Amino acid sequence: MDINARLASAIATNGYGMAREAAGTTQEAGGASRLADAGAAFLSTLQTGEDAARRALAGGGDPHALVQALANSQLAVETAVTLRDKVVEAYQEILRMPV
Repeated sequence: MDINARLASAIATNGYGMAREAAGTTQEAGGASRLADAGAAFLSTLQTGEDAARRALAGGGDPHALVQALANSQLAVETAVTLRDKVVEAYQEILRMPV
């Protein structure tokens, strides 16, 4: 391996490390923990909407609270669908990359 190849390899390795840090994908970032927290918050929002709907159907719920809980649930579902679409789109883009 000549000096130019070693230099190119070192530059590529350094660039990859800097890009990884800038993207926040280091091990210390706790991405899995944040994803689990987001999933728990999503489920909590849906559960709150279901509870408000049950109370309203039983006749003891506040209509304003029902509308607000359902709007929050709708927003959470739309956000989750948008996130899913972005992940699928990124995966398809990776599959289209030439090897």
